[in-house]
Amino acid sequence: MAKKRQILVIGHNTNGCTPEHEKIAYDVGVKIAQSDSVLITGGLGGVMTAAAHGAHDANGLTVGIIPQDDAALANEFCDVVIPTGLGLARDFLNALSADGVIIVGGGSGTLSEVCASYMNKKPMVAIRNTGGSIEPYIDGFLDHRENIKIIGADSPNEAVTKLLELITA
Repeated sequence: MAKKRQILVIGHNTNGCTPEHEKIAYDVGVKIAQSDSVLITGGLGGVMTAAAHGAHDANGLTVGIIPQDDAALANEFCDVVIPTGLGLARDFLNALSADGVIIVGGGSGTLSEVCASYMNKKPMVAIRNTGGSIEPYIDGFLDHRENIKIIGADSPNEAVTKLLELITA
């Protein structure tokens, strides 16, 4: 049996997450489940909950890699919870666990995961016009090294389709 693709969804936590972000993340989660990929998130609120909810509703497998050491702190839609006890250092574990990343807005925590993914040359697709710290980098690079371009998408379907193409390329 072949290994399933593992897609990390990152973005706004509870603080800063709007109903529009939740809808986009939910739809991303559904599309990931429909692609027979495993959804990975940071396991907490906002975009993480919404994406896991979508994948869960579409009968997908969801994994929450949380910064705390108590699995009970993960959101209710995580099928598998990995309580790291690593605090913010868990961002690197999230990035390294993924075959690719979808970004729905987000602040400095999201940018930390983007940087970890960028340094490890993980394919990334960011949904345009979702705000946050990633907007200036969409369709470009984080720095002069040009490790991997952050591809822009205009919808959840386009984001998942583009990421799957990048992963299998």
